[in-house]
Amino acid sequence: MNYLAHIFLARHSDDAMVGALLGDFVKAGGQTLFPPEVAREIQLHRYIDSYTDSHPTVRAGVQLFGEGRRRYAGIVLDVFYDHLLSRRWADYSGSPKAELIQRFYQAVAQYEPLLPERLRAILPRMVAQDWLGSYEDLVSVELAVNRISQRLSRNGHLMREGLLDLRQHQDALAAGFDQFFPELIRFVELKRGEMRVLPWIAEASE
Repeated sequence: MNYLAHIFLARHSDDAMVGALLGDFVKAGGQTLFPPEVAREIQLHRYIDSYTDSHPTVRAGVQLFGEGRRRYAGIVLDVFYDHLLSRRWADYSGSPKAELIQRFYQAVAQYEPLLPERLRAILPRMVAQDWLGSYEDLVSVELAVNRISQRLSRNGHLMREGLLDLRQHQDALAAGFDQFFPELIRFVELKRGEMRVLPWIAEASE
């Protein structure tokens, strides 16, 4: 999942939302440098990504991408799923999306001295350009995919070409999201409950 979905899934607290974002930037074991709730959400972020990548509906969606582009299809789908969540926000949350996003921006700014260098570098642009709020527009999905592809050392064009598959199969991929996302929400609720009582930090750091 991409930024907006991770933050949505951790919306119960500011620290949890910060941890949800940090999951993409903190190396294995690095979560122990943060307060417990932030650390827990960093690890939960990784469980969410593993669950997503292995989910039959997501895997079926990946197969709709052309051969050679499937390697990058998961990233394209992650961003597209943020778009779908943004468009369907009222189906999943009774709180205004813009308010939650602003709350998140304020929360992550409080942690700036502790943020990894790569996140500190992009955070001003993320806030100024309102990356999380922009996902409602499909054009912003394409811009985000292009931005991510430029960080690849090779084959970035294959990720960008995956946007052709996305446009061609948009309806089928959206139907897959509608099936998958409620199941992901249930998974996260159960996993978070387990992590509150299990010695997950020691386990995750090994």
